[in-house]
Amino acid sequence: MTAIYIDADACPVKEEAERVATRRGLKMYVVCNGGLRPSQNPLVELVFVPDGPDAADMWIADRAKRGDVVVTADIPLAAKCIESGARVLRHNGEVITPANIGNILATRDLMTDLRAADPFRQGGGKAFTKADRSRFLSSLDSELNKAVKDGAHGAN
Repeated sequence: MTAIYIDADACPVKEEAERVATRRGLKMYVVCNGGLRPSQNPLVELVFVPDGPDAADMWIADRAKRGDVVVTADIPLAAKCIESGARVLRHNGEVITPANIGNILATRDLMTDLRAADPFRQGGGKAFTKADRSRFLSSLDSELNKAVKDGAHGAN
């Protein structure tokens, strides 16, 4: 059965994902280190992991499989989930696939090296917009359709 996994720390689209999960009758796991209010929705399970580096990422990576969708901004987590056959998208609706994960990892590593070489380089991404939210909802629906088919084919 298809499930949605949310890497919830700093995720701006938890409510949108919950609405989609409810509409489709899918289980959704919201994984974090704490500080989130539990949903009253029986389809949504709030999972608290211990503090520590990548605890939420490891929990998700250990469970996400073919037929599931993972929502994360964490590129190494995305790579692990793709390896296990899950579909992955970012909060802004960008779909991460086996075809583009290599370039995304390389860009992440390059940017990490550039920031390390120049301590005055200011990071920070662009603001999250209504267009990002809309693109996320569209991408989530599309990826869930594909994930359900993936899960059905994986069961045969």
